[in-house]
Amino acid sequence: MNSAHEGTEHDNRWFGKYEEDIMTKSDLVDVMAGKAKISKTSAQQAIEALIATITGALKKGDKVTLVGFGTFDVAKRAAREGVNPQTRQKIKIKASKAPRFKAGKLLKAAVNK
Repeated sequence: MNSAHEGTEHDNRWFGKYEEDIMTKSDLVDVMAGKAKISKTSAQQAIEALIATITGALKKGDKVTLVGFGTFDVAKRAAREGVNPQTRQKIKIKASKAPRFKAGKLLKAAVNK
């Protein structure tokens, strides 16, 4: 990370906007544009390209690893029997796939500082 931008208004401008601190995609674009010293349009395009690339890889069944940050992959869930909580009737739940993220060592360390 570029320490020259740590602690700037780009990092902190979205704090306190909500009851819980939630960074939206728009907020992420603002922060990224400031840190990378690029336009908001370029930052948005980069974020959208990253999301599209990761999504495409996962759709193909590939794993995406960003060393230090984490790994995106797809978890396969087997078909199973469940219970409708309102009617208590047994239902069949189809097999499905779900995207999964596992935080990397550096991300875990940064969050736990």
